[in-house]
Amino acid sequence: MHLLWDWLHPVVRVPYVPTIGPVHPDTLSPGLFGDVLRVAGTGAFLLYDKDQRWAETKDETVLLDHIEHTSTRTLIPTLRSRGSGTLTVYTYGAAVEEAADLAAKLAAGHHTSTARVVTFHAPHETPPVDTATTRVQMMSFHHPRPEDAPGLVRAVTDLPEPIRETFAAFADRLTSDGFAFLHTQMQAGTVGPVLAATDGGRVVGAIGPMETMTDSAGATRLLPQYFGVLPEQCGHGHGRALWRAAMAWGAARCADYQLLQTEIGGASDRLCLTEGLRALGFVSVAKL
Repeated sequence: MHLLWDWLHPVVRVPYVPTIGPVHPDTLSPGLFGDVLRVAGTGAFLLYDKDQRWAETKDETVLLDHIEHTSTRTLIPTLRSRGSGTLTVYTYGAAVEEAADLAAKLAAGHHTSTARVVTFHAPHETPPVDTATTRVQMMSFHHPRPEDAPGLVRAVTDLPEPIRETFAAFADRLTSDGFAFLHTQMQAGTVGPVLAATDGGRVVGAIGPMETMTDSAGATRLLPQYFGVLPEQCGHGHGRALWRAAMAWGAARCADYQLLQTEIGGASDRLCLTEGLRALGFVSVAKL
């Protein structure tokens, strides 16, 4: 399957590639989509795929025989086999109903428990209110960096042992934010450093793992992190201190940029909007 860039490019509202996620706007190209199609079904990771941090093989793959590609819209279905399976149709162009029909049909054929339609909306557009929507944002390290906020932020491994041991309880409380999973990776020694904010002799917030990766154009990308603060500790500046410490870590390692997705209206979203990040658009996920 070959995608015609003259057809696809006009309907790409957000620099987002199926199975890869958001990419730097300057790297968006037919080559990126072509790379994803080339490795479909092989389980191989592209060299610039951030997901290789977490698994040995790529779980999400494009269903090449079911791509729908015209001059006005492109539908790219993918399949995740993990668990009971997830069928996703990435929708470029105004074809939500067609995408939903395709997702339902393919989900039934592949016996997956979940079918989703992903749509994209430019920064100036209003995303739908009845779907889970995230804002894609980019932090550029080419501009002056803000100074670190006051407060003690240190790598978890550098904390005194009694405080370091409280990270387990912190991670358990923020399981839904991914910290329980991250803690297992930290214990296995398979991830980069995790930065922590402390108060009262315990960990109250964290961001990590701190890692970089070269993107498809050779630039250095600071990879997205798990980021959270205990609910009762919100509003005390811990989140901003963690964020700025993470950005200082990236700047010190010559990162060029970071891409992330934040839930609209959430604490991370509000923080990023005040830290000068560039909004690249919205990603909406509707489950059928």
